[in-house]
Amino acid sequence: MNQAKLVKRLDQATKRVLFLGYTQEQTSLVDELVKANCEVWHTQEKIETTEGFDFVISYGYRHILKKPIIESSKAPIINLHISYLPWNRGAHPNFWSFFDSTPSGVSIHLIDEGIDTGPILFQRYVNFDKDQVTFSQTYKKLILEIESLFKENLKKIIEGDYKPIPQRRKGSYHKVADLPSEFLGWDSDIQEEIRRLDSLIFKRSE
Repeated sequence: MNQAKLVKRLDQATKRVLFLGYTQEQTSLVDELVKANCEVWHTQEKIETTEGFDFVISYGYRHILKKPIIESSKAPIINLHISYLPWNRGAHPNFWSFFDSTPSGVSIHLIDEGIDTGPILFQRYVNFDKDQVTFSQTYKKLILEIESLFKENLKKIIEGDYKPIPQRRKGSYHKVADLPSEFLGWDSDIQEEIRRLDSLIFKRSE
């Protein structure tokens, strides 16, 4: 079954779920689905079909799902993304929200043929505490918020009780290669690092 492994089989499972990406050790959401009486299958590998599942959750999944996979069954494919879509689709959204001065937040959306372009199911703006000053610290906050948002809406997700809202603005998108080569790393102070990178870019443009 697409190299997916069964996390837990339940005699009277309400739904059959394919969880793509983070493992049971990396996220609490797998266990939350099991607690909600779902039979959960997990894989980090590329899949060929979603047939046989009631819905699919993609969280920390490293592979792009192309049209044949998306259309391989009627199972909705739901992605968890740590940006306030349509801003900062793609890679390193936490970095770009600071670098581009765009909103920080988290979004749960349906997957379509684009990258993080599908209709929004649930989302939330995120503000950071004054002691969360590095990229690593703000990333951890975003992870807590996206998992909290998922848990709060778990019943609706399982029952399909949501109204997808199309993304209506252009927003922004970044590839892995777009991250500045001079970036000092995720533990650097955000404000200091943004000022330093801005200065380097300004000097190159002179």
